[in-house]
Amino acid sequence: MGSRLKGKVMSVTDYGAFVELEPGIEGLVHVSEMSWSRRPKHPSKLVQPGELAEVAVLDLNPAQRRISLSLKQVLPDPWTTLSDRIKVGAVVSARIRNLTEFGAFAELEDGVEGLIHISDLSWTQKPKHPSEIVHKGQLVRAVVLSLDGQQRRLSLGMKQLETDPWMALDSKIKVGDTVKGKVARVVSFGAFVDLGHGIEGLCHSSEMGGEEQAGPKPLEAGSEHEFRVIRLEPAGKKVGLSLRTAPAPEPPPEKTKRPESPSTMMQALSSAGLLPAEPAPLAPAKPAAMGGEPHA
Repeated sequence: MGSRLKGKVMSVTDYGAFVELEPGIEGLVHVSEMSWSRRPKHPSKLVQPGELAEVAVLDLNPAQRRISLSLKQVLPDPWTTLSDRIKVGAVVSARIRNLTEFGAFAELEDGVEGLIHISDLSWTQKPKHPSEIVHKGQLVRAVVLSLDGQQRRLSLGMKQLETDPWMALDSKIKVGDTVKGKVARVVSFGAFVDLGHGIEGLCHSSEMGGEEQAGPKPLEAGSEHEFRVIRLEPAGKKVGLSLRTAPAPEPPPEKTKRPESPSTMMQALSSAGLLPAEPAPLAPAKPAAMGGEPHA
């Protein structure tokens, strides 16, 4: 087992090709052993009857007269050297080969496919299925997010080619701002509001009405309203919205005036000319002369 031999392709079927190793001795190369590609091709596109082929022996069962052969085992496994050719963070071109509910498989080269998870297709669109954004056979550009050659796993992302709109949100709106939004969907605890450019905010049911109302305002999907931003967390991708009127700011506290002293008040009145001038001081009385009147 494992030895390499050369043989002649005798016939090709839907499930593989029969190769003659010696006169009267044939082995089967199953379709899954014809190429490293996960996307099996019809054997007739890889080999033709009469061609010489180098194969590796996988299994030998003389009792059942069966020999299992492989074409791909004599070729280098592209995954073993993939990390030498591409690095995490590199931008690559790939062709969409298969679509599933959780993402799209894209082929970088023969035998190497990567997964673009549905959450990594777009920042702004929220597809329910990858077919809403990409289709089979489409050539796309993507960023290598992770690479594990031993596990044969490759993660790709298309949205990483663009700037995350959440990272620039705090430069566009701030808490207290009024924004216009369209109700995307209504849930039991509130409504999610589309603010544009892939940004959604939440208006909680407790923020839908005012004190003068008996209950919250009913919101319908598709309706447009003006909301007040009450919470903004771009890192957590959260925007809190409210339909309530912003509370009026409290008036500043009045400054208590200290009572003026009488002397200060008198000086102010005097400076304003509201008090008469002070009278001149009286001259001191002269002392009486000594002695009495002369006697008659």
